[in-house]
Amino acid sequence: MRTVDRIHMAAPLERAFRAAMDVEQWPALLSHYRWVRMLERRENGGVVEMAAWRPFGPINYPTWWVSEMRIDRDAQAVHYRHVRGITAGMEVVWQLQPVDGGTDVTLVHDWSGPGWPLIGRKAADWVIGPLFIHGIASRTLAGIARAVEGTGKRVSG
Repeated sequence: MRTVDRIHMAAPLERAFRAAMDVEQWPALLSHYRWVRMLERRENGGVVEMAAWRPFGPINYPTWWVSEMRIDRDAQAVHYRHVRGITAGMEVVWQLQPVDGGTDVTLVHDWSGPGWPLIGRKAADWVIGPLFIHGIASRTLAGIARAVEGTGKRVSG
């Protein structure tokens, strides 16, 4: 399973990169994030626990995962490797690129799926990726964009 979400942020690279790295502030900016906790701090990242809602109309489905987070300042990228939760083994990267008028952000999720015999890969490709991963990632990018562009502090998910 591979999902790719992209957005243009009408904000300087430094501001967009700071918001992408400062995951502990996401629940204050993004209403679909239930919590973010830094379990272990490291010089360029750490181990972070995240929980979000995936809205389906009036129903919010709870999601949760733990990732090793690595910040690459030289490449303007934030990397995650999910280590706990249903998405354990998933590789994620936020790639930020300065462009005229702001910053282009690409968010890539790569994962072979849960270790369920026969259906793990299909569940990832047909349900988890498009409905959950893309559903949360697209809301996160849109909300971070609004926050760094100054068009709203807290964003509904």
